[in-house]
Amino acid sequence: MKPVRRTRFAVLARSVAPLALAFGLMASPAFAQTAPVAPAAQDPVAEDEAGIVVTGSLLRRTDTETPSPVTVLTAEALDNAGITTMAEAIRSISADSAGSIGTGFQTGFSAGGAAVSLRGLGVSSTLVLVDGLRSTNFPINDDGHNAYVDLNSIPFSLVDRVEILKDGASSTYGADAIGGVVNLILKKQFNGVGGSFAGGVAEKGDAGHLRGDLTIGFGDYDNSGFNAYINAEYQRDGRVSSHSRGFPYNTQDLTSIGGLDNNSSDSSMLVNVPTAYVTRVSQTDLNNPLSGQAGAPPTTSYQALGLANCTGGTFVVSQGTGCKYDLVDLYRQLQPLQERYSVNGRISVRVSDNIEAYVTGSFSRSDVSIQGTPSAIRQNQPFGAAPAVASSNPGIVLPVYICAAGINCSTAADRALNPNNPYAAANALTPSAGAARIYYLFGDIPGGSDRRNDVYRFSAGLSGTFGDDWGWRAEGVYARDELEITQHGLINIAALRRAINTGSYNFVNPSANSAATRAALAPDRTTPSFSQMYSLDASVTKSLMDLSGGPLQVAVGGQVRKEKLENNNQNAALDTYGLTTASAFGEHTVSAAYFEIDAPLLSVLDLNVSGRYDHYSEGFSHFSPKVGVKFTPIRELAIRGTYSEGFRAPTFAESGPRSQYAGFVTTTPPAAFQTAHGGTTNPYSLAYSLGRGVAGNPNLEPETSRSFTAGVIFQPVKWLSFTADYYNVKKSNLIIAGPEIGRATSAYYGAANVAAATAAVAAVGPGYSVNLIDAVDPLFPAALPRVLIINVPYVNANYAATSGIDLTATVTIPVASDVKFSSRIEATHIFNYDLHVANGVQKYAGTLGPYDLSSGNGTPQWRGNWQNTLEIGQFAISLTSYYVGRIKEVSTDQQTGPAYTTACTASLYRSADLNQFCYVKSFISNDLNLTAKVNEDVSFYINIKNVLDARAPIAPAAYASAPNFLTTWHYSGLIGRQFRAGASFRF
Repeated sequence: MKPVRRTRFAVLARSVAPLALAFGLMASPAFAQTAPVAPAAQDPVAEDEAGIVVTGSLLRRTDTETPSPVTVLTAEALDNAGITTMAEAIRSISADSAGSIGTGFQTGFSAGGAAVSLRGLGVSSTLVLVDGLRSTNFPINDDGHNAYVDLNSIPFSLVDRVEILKDGASSTYGADAIGGVVNLILKKQFNGVGGSFAGGVAEKGDAGHLRGDLTIGFGDYDNSGFNAYINAEYQRDGRVSSHSRGFPYNTQDLTSIGGLDNNSSDSSMLVNVPTAYVTRVSQTDLNNPLSGQAGAPPTTSYQALGLANCTGGTFVVSQGTGCKYDLVDLYRQLQPLQERYSVNGRISVRVSDNIEAYVTGSFSRSDVSIQGTPSAIRQNQPFGAAPAVASSNPGIVLPVYICAAGINCSTAADRALNPNNPYAAANALTPSAGAARIYYLFGDIPGGSDRRNDVYRFSAGLSGTFGDDWGWRAEGVYARDELEITQHGLINIAALRRAINTGSYNFVNPSANSAATRAALAPDRTTPSFSQMYSLDASVTKSLMDLSGGPLQVAVGGQVRKEKLENNNQNAALDTYGLTTASAFGEHTVSAAYFEIDAPLLSVLDLNVSGRYDHYSEGFSHFSPKVGVKFTPIRELAIRGTYSEGFRAPTFAESGPRSQYAGFVTTTPPAAFQTAHGGTTNPYSLAYSLGRGVAGNPNLEPETSRSFTAGVIFQPVKWLSFTADYYNVKKSNLIIAGPEIGRATSAYYGAANVAAATAAVAAVGPGYSVNLIDAVDPLFPAALPRVLIINVPYVNANYAATSGIDLTATVTIPVASDVKFSSRIEATHIFNYDLHVANGVQKYAGTLGPYDLSSGNGTPQWRGNWQNTLEIGQFAISLTSYYVGRIKEVSTDQQTGPAYTTACTASLYRSADLNQFCYVKSFISNDLNLTAKVNEDVSFYINIKNVLDARAPIAPAAYASAPNFLTTWHYSGLIGRQFRAGASFRF
């Protein structure tokens, strides 16, 4: 495998693009637009004389520029960008940062889901609304404890606009609105027939894309007071394998470019690969294949079973001759198979001159099919099971004799020498001395999972006016998310013992195994889970009097909400290797009262005050205030600012007494440990997955926040506007799983032996203990073994502080009567993102930190996007560019402190030259969209995603499950150039 050479054109394009983006920041904004100051150029959504309700407010207004910064994604701008999913749209916002989840993330708890993390404060600190109302959360929590709404469940074709409030909003919406709010505004009425269809494929012939939608509606609401519509939507996106994209995305061997060789599958016989490697050891219990000899085998000689079946060549080491494999290239994929469809409907009725009503209903289904690496024969016991169940410690073996019953085979009448054990014949008289310790990967049993997520959502509402300027509304919503996960290829513990003792599984020639044999060994495991929510909101508004700047408005309201989660344990019987035991259960009722006062004290000064009191049935309460001010000294300039306090309630996974999980993070043992185990040529000393076992803590308190913003809106001329908003957020009383895990890990590896290491971990603090230790290294049996799981507690501790600036600009120039040019740019620069812990400060901005929260994707200091559109008569061409700044491959949350550092010497990728791989380079991707209108009813378009075929920059310190790339930020550079074409119509 060799590095791919870039053409001069590609290098030139990547060199010029950052300059263009920087120029755009000074002179032009993103397809995310902000309504300008001058009424003549306001956002079209503000043209209704009665005004609209902007996200973050309860009051109707004609000026959409509130004291809080709100970004608006219009349906037209999304079409120009070629965006076809809600997840893609929202995650393109520059304020989306660390912890964001894309569908390309295929491992861990949230595989198959998609979520947004405004300000990098986590998906559970960003509130997602549909038409201003909550929806239910995805049944599985990210990282085992962070709750979020799955963006894949939201219909895209019905979206009228998306409003992103980049400010705290607990004073209006309650819990979770710390980083901000994403409000998806769906179409209220539709009359006629409309729809679209499109198809496409990546340049490499995969990533097939097919989508279509149809909406049928009738009723002229303005004239008749009635409208009803029904909508259907379908989308399918095909798989992309790691093999198809080649180096460096398909291997962990970077020696060709000066990096490390973390692929031990082509050079070691002590790893699990599709060719079985065996060595002779003793067996203490002839009925139990898990009772192989502990420690080093009596010989250093290993033998490959079925060596003649090697297709990738062989290698020779001191232990013997093995088959070369690269498991990433062989099994991993970059994009899963995704299929989604939904049915949605709405009925709107004007009950009387001053009362309106609506009812909505929707059903969406998202199917995600993930292919993964097959199961290994040597594994740890399931979390919570007895250590004796582990097949890795002391090590699973193949016996000398097999028989039909699989019990007492050494003395059974039908006993036979085991054809899978090359030492059987020589030890026929001493079967306890002739077992074969085995390393093996079940390559003939495909691994992976299918995830089906069904979301039902119904809402209804009444609103109206009465008396003298009184307004009222009452709305209810019910939502239920049903998730079904079917796991493939995971080995049943009892079935494995039976298959080994009966000889039913052929390890020498796995291709000869029958489908029945494979199904018995690794039966599919299907687990259902669900979440649901009921909510009722009601409020009244009143204009009390006229002030110098306009009417003094007041709103008061209340909410009652009931939520329930049942995330079932997929491995409750503890009978399957490699299957998670994470679970979360809980239900509560939330009661809230809230208010808002908007006082335009002067024609140039508006004051907004709001607050909300929430009470949870668990026993805790919280009041969240907010104050906003907007000062408009001249028509062309407005100055705005806010101060707010908010909170995040503990999730059921964090506080439920029945909740538990064991999360795993890629960890590299320290240098001293590697030296004691012979250096990095020994796979035992390479990076591995270290688990943290956590249980719910009912005594947790809510996280709290303090945030303020300060910004300006400047529109010197009608066709040009700028905004700049500074933000500063402090989140305290953080709910953290084992904040001292770094110190506990170091304490373990700093000890001389297992007893001392166990005591050192316990000394870190209450709740810390060693849960599971690996089998000894067969090459260095006297050295300290690896720790596999450390128990840690959920606690309220520490605080995080982040600050930065959002910049936007918009240019709209009517070049001629039928020619218009528009340019919109948005960028976010993070000044700091710091976690303050007991022994120092962990700095994350511009690094791969927080490594755990972001799944190894980090916090880029710069993100931006820029859309340029030229409309000429019936034709339009748009170029949308996305920028992610460089990221340093260090993460202070993986250090022990107190000397936390972001220097290259602390790189997570410990190559010989730490500077060579210190940074993940900046990345720019460009999407081109061409639209031609046949008439007012029909249009065609061509979209080219990643038109310059920019490749994702190499990131060697990324998670081992996503080797050498950052899924969150560089996904388009993995898939490469894609071509799509489609049409839309409305009659």
